[in-house]
Amino acid sequence: MLDQTELKSKLRAISEANAAHHVLDILESNLRRMGATHILITGLPMPNRPIDNLVQRFRWPDQRNDGIESTSLSANDSALMLGLGSNRARVWTISAGDMEHSDLLASAGEGSQVLVIPVTELYPFQAFVFASGPALQVNKYDLSNLEALAAAAFSRLRELGVISGQRPGALSTRERKVLELTAYGKTAGEIADVLDISQRTVHAHLQNASVKLNASNKTHTVVEALRYGQISV
Repeated sequence: MLDQTELKSKLRAISEANAAHHVLDILESNLRRMGATHILITGLPMPNRPIDNLVQRFRWPDQRNDGIESTSLSANDSALMLGLGSNRARVWTISAGDMEHSDLLASAGEGSQVLVIPVTELYPFQAFVFASGPALQVNKYDLSNLEALAAAAFSRLRELGVISGQRPGALSTRERKVLELTAYGKTAGEIADVLDISQRTVHAHLQNASVKLNASNKTHTVVEALRYGQISV
């Protein structure tokens, strides 16, 4: 476990790092000292979008293949949705059921501990740190420290120009505004008045947002916009 002096030192090192790999090395080394054997540091893609350009570090030995590291990551892997399920770090144990729906979890192996650290400070960009290992040991203080390190790491990556605040498929500023007003219960007519646009334009923005978020109706569109960090209420 990092004490507060060590944490401050790590945070300072991240803030002073002048290359992305230095930032990622600091984060990875702290995960490994806690027993992580599998590490993924990545931005989260929008629905139906690739993840490749968002991945910052992927160290993921496949236990089903003699520990050879995986070289590809599917944006449709169900484990990635864990990064959307909470805004706090958490840990659990991989079960056989988990492995049926995720190649990532199957590669790590049943019984391994899994750590998910969402990064939400870069709104509307989303990212998370994913780590696993059979001997992973993390307590509540570690979780808090790792949240701080992950947030600092992604903030520094943005400062270095490695990541941007946008993702392919993200909602436009006007689409987000229309959805935020919708989330507050405003009708199309009321939204048109507030934004000084026509109701037809309001409906067009809602339709475009629905397509981008792969949503089936207006309510679903609002829910997905919240889940993917596109709006806040």
